[in-house]
Amino acid sequence: MMSKLFKVLSYEHVGIRVSDRSEALRFYAGLGMNIETELPEHDAAELINDYSVTLNLIFNAEPNPSRTFNVLQDSQVKLPGITHVAFVVDSMNHFVMFCHESSITITEGPMKIGPNRIACFIRDPDGNVLEFNEYIEPIVSI
Repeated sequence: MMSKLFKVLSYEHVGIRVSDRSEALRFYAGLGMNIETELPEHDAAELINDYSVTLNLIFNAEPNPSRTFNVLQDSQVKLPGITHVAFVVDSMNHFVMFCHESSITITEGPMKIGPNRIACFIRDPDGNVLEFNEYIEPIVSI
């Protein structure tokens, strides 16, 4: 049932918990995300890119010794929680080239998902999963 009292108008940000502030800021800056607002009372910072995509980095995680294992994504027991955040890119080819040039491991993809998107997955230095999507025109047969 849809609420008649309010409307969700847009998506504002996602919070990503990280263990090493400088390493995380360097990584996300490589993705075009730069500090917009420091939130020291929350041990966090708001990051934004040139297209108003916003993230909050929360700097209070314990270091992840494996650095690739994500408890929500990789455990045999599937716990509730947000498994990844997904972004839209203008060119999957350019994103893949960026990953190779930046020594960022592509953990899955690029692969077609549904009729009109190509997805590619990477992980940040703490193992948080990030999905990048390019939307393509569906092929129409005549």
